[in-house]
Amino acid sequence: MTTEIQSRVEEFRSDFERLRAEVGKVIVGMGNIVEGVLIGLFADGHVLLEGVPGLGKTLLVRTLAQALDLEFSRIQFTPDLMPADIIGTQIIHEDAETGRRAFRFERGPVFANILLADEINRATPKTQSALLEAMQERQVTSGGVAHRLDDPFFVMATQNPLEMEGTYPLPEAQLDRFFFKLLVEFPTRAEMATILERTTDVEVPQAANVMDRARVNEWRRLVRQVALAPHVRDYAVRMVLATHPENELATEMVKRFVRYGASPRGAQALCLAGKIRALVQGRYNVGFSDVAELAKAVLRHRLILNFEAEAEGIRPDQVVDSLVAVLPKQAEEPVA
Repeated sequence: MTTEIQSRVEEFRSDFERLRAEVGKVIVGMGNIVEGVLIGLFADGHVLLEGVPGLGKTLLVRTLAQALDLEFSRIQFTPDLMPADIIGTQIIHEDAETGRRAFRFERGPVFANILLADEINRATPKTQSALLEAMQERQVTSGGVAHRLDDPFFVMATQNPLEMEGTYPLPEAQLDRFFFKLLVEFPTRAEMATILERTTDVEVPQAANVMDRARVNEWRRLVRQVALAPHVRDYAVRMVLATHPENELATEMVKRFVRYGASPRGAQALCLAGKIRALVQGRYNVGFSDVAELAKAVLRHRLILNFEAEAEGIRPDQVVDSLVAVLPKQAEEPVA
């Protein structure tokens, strides 16, 4: 690694840790969740947070927005929310001088740099799908006209577990648009005590601004430049192929419990996430461990399990864990 590259890697690590530290001033625990959210941000992906109400999912998103000099918007998803409430709508505008009337597009809350889609699975599938074009194409269409979203555009959605009352499962196409799905666990006894200390005292901690739009985009470009060796890329490819029960690489657990495996977006996410993890650890090349370590966050929401898995209480994480344990790091045949 040249001196210049080493300097850039250390600079990225410094900014990453500063951002993590600022979020940590407000958010208690959830170290893996915070790191996953930051990886999603610098990978130019979107993140889905799942957990029961009251665990700080919304606070985490708000705190990140405070630490970044970016425009923030929040949408509370409810059963009566309409697509126009998200993307905006055409309204009649009358010119004060001429009296002429014309349609004008009124931008919705999706036009922001960081968008919090709160309790996204409370809304109907039609409204959930309104985010699809914005998340994938970075634009929305109204009245036949496409409107570009600002850059960067980062969606963090929260959802309650599907077992809770009044929730709708997200469409598979929309789930696949999320870079990571992160599971927010209940805090420990010590973490609960710290949460109460921070939230019930006179002074509530606030995150300071540590990064602006240009800096975020700069680091996103650096991530794309991190070296990814062919045999490591092939490991990510084989891992995604092995999630399909009809593929020759599929494990016994996949063949038994998986109805449909991950899409090519899963392999893209494994590679990009691995690049960021390498940078955070001071390396300019991706290793097998980077891909394996992030496999659950990338693949858990991209696996569609069958009825047998549901009957036996098998979770996607168990399938991914078994896959990582069985799949060899180095392929027997040479990489093309």
